[in-house]
Amino acid sequence: MPEIDRNTVRDAPKGNWVDRYAPAAARPYLRLSRADRPIGTWLLLLPCWWGIGLAMMAGEARWFALWIAIACAIGAAVMRGAGCTWNDITDRDIDAKVARTRSRPLPSGQVSLGAAYMWMAAQAALGLAVLLTLGPAAIWLGVLSLAPVAIYPFAKRFTWWPQIFLGIAFNWGVMLAYAAHAGGLGPAPVIAWFGGIAWTVFYDTIYAHQDAEDDALIGVKSTARLFGAHSPRILAGFGALAVLLLTLAVLATGARGAALWIALVGVAGFAAHLAWQLARLDPADDAVCLRLFRSNRDAGLILALLLAAAGLV
Repeated sequence: MPEIDRNTVRDAPKGNWVDRYAPAAARPYLRLSRADRPIGTWLLLLPCWWGIGLAMMAGEARWFALWIAIACAIGAAVMRGAGCTWNDITDRDIDAKVARTRSRPLPSGQVSLGAAYMWMAAQAALGLAVLLTLGPAAIWLGVLSLAPVAIYPFAKRFTWWPQIFLGIAFNWGVMLAYAAHAGGLGPAPVIAWFGGIAWTVFYDTIYAHQDAEDDALIGVKSTARLFGAHSPRILAGFGALAVLLLTLAVLATGARGAALWIALVGVAGFAAHLAWQLARLDPADDAVCLRLFRSNRDAGLILALLLAAAGLV
């Protein structure tokens, strides 16, 4: 194998802010948190913002929604960082065998295992501090979310569907944020959670196609390997399922008139973006897969913004 470049991480965007501006001593820890790859934070945050919009549609807009949105942004950044650190701790031996990941801080020896555990704990503590401002229902949902987060890194060892476990964890925020605003759950956020899981299978399968060959060599399972050449057709089904469930979530809020139509336009924009991705998907082209995966920030943001507009109406 070629020598590892300790000045960067192979699967991070070139010229990212961590490589360019962060102090040298901090870079390995920021890379553990994937601070050099913000797309994961976006994909964790956007369902939270969906939840705020759905809650406003089901009830009324309140100024507290602004703090929930800010708290979710902080929480998504630090808890995504804690989750990625945990993922790298559990996957350090696997990452050392995969060309794309062997330059990460743990397999390359830039960070010790003990330091990684302490860094994970520090991020989780900050996430807890933010969570405690969001009310009892949200706090309990936040505590419950730790179970799928803990299980996800091991899923690829025992199931072909690790993307579902990722979706369970990554979309939990739609229920948490809804509960923070409304004081409890309703049908809308639960339906949206299932829709988000289908969306996660869609985008993370696209991402997983980059590692399909290496995963096959080391025996790691994924939906990319499971779907194989049929991936575009199967992903079209998951995209359609996500759109259907998100439509039902909007209807379940009980909103009427302009608010309902604005939200449905948001779902339509989300659907159009997924269709655009499918039209360009080539599972054999790693660069295309990575670009399409990252574009899901825009798909989720279209829906988040229009749900917020509907809630304000």
